[in-house]
Amino acid sequence: MKEYASKLLDKALDAIEAAEGLTNMGKAEIAVGRAYYAMFYVAEALLYNEFDIKLNQHGQVIAAYGKNFAKTKALDPKYHRWLRDGFEKRISGDYGVDTGIGEDVAADMINQARDFLLDARKYMEK
Repeated sequence: MKEYASKLLDKALDAIEAAEGLTNMGKAEIAVGRAYYAMFYVAEALLYNEFDIKLNQHGQVIAAYGKNFAKTKALDPKYHRWLRDGFEKRISGDYGVDTGIGEDVAADMINQARDFLLDARKYMEK
């Protein structure tokens, strides 16, 4: 695995742990943002490790991940769906009021981010 990709995966784990802490503090709307960023870092790591693609705009990363991993089924397409959904929840949590984002939503996103991280790590270690 390339060093930069490994560092992104480490950052993803940090974001997951931060999301868990925020959820435990009753800050679910903020926690979904951290869970989304964990998935974003995983997608960035995969794109860099496999294709030397370095993007930093959310739409570009989501689209490139979809094209290179979901469409080809190199990884389960659910991760692309989770990444897209997570982006929408992050926007809602960051900018919305009365979003309805509760601990259950944050916990689901944290679990999704952790699953994505674990599968990406396995994929990159092949």
